[in-house]
Amino acid sequence: MPNCTRGTMKIRIYTTGGSIDKTYSTQESAFLIGEPQVASILDEANVTIEWEVCSVLRKDSLELTDDDRQLIVEQVKRDPHRHIILTHGTDTMIETARALSSIPGKVIVLTGAMRPAAFKRTDASFNVGGAIIAVQTLPEGIYLVMNGQVFDPSSASKNLARDRFEGSE
Repeated sequence: MPNCTRGTMKIRIYTTGGSIDKTYSTQESAFLIGEPQVASILDEANVTIEWEVCSVLRKDSLELTDDDRQLIVEQVKRDPHRHIILTHGTDTMIETARALSSIPGKVIVLTGAMRPAAFKRTDASFNVGGAIIAVQTLPEGIYLVMNGQVFDPSSASKNLARDRFEGSE
């Protein structure tokens, strides 16, 4: 069962970890998945719509297993809300989006960050803001929101050389 924070909501936001939630541990001299950052981002931006954040996993997306993806799919499928945002690591975001594609009747938007939200120079806030708008305005379906664009997961790819997502259009 996920650990949810916030009262009633219009948009349910699930967090799974990834770069958006990474922090630097001086004790371990490494980046670790920390507390979900999306609530802080939305509070700082004074977002006035109703939302709720539920932490499902705290993993780097390269560590996600098929069982983890199934857990995410089952959680979203059982959720009574139509508008779902999933924060996710960018390395396997597309695979998770494709796993969610069998869920009808919802608008599901996956987003994340190339650099942790805790960094001074990050794309996290911009991507989360884009996801908030997208989940409210797009028709039923599964989408990725990154780099100021909405992508269809069936034709999207992560371009490591250019540090961004791209569509095949």
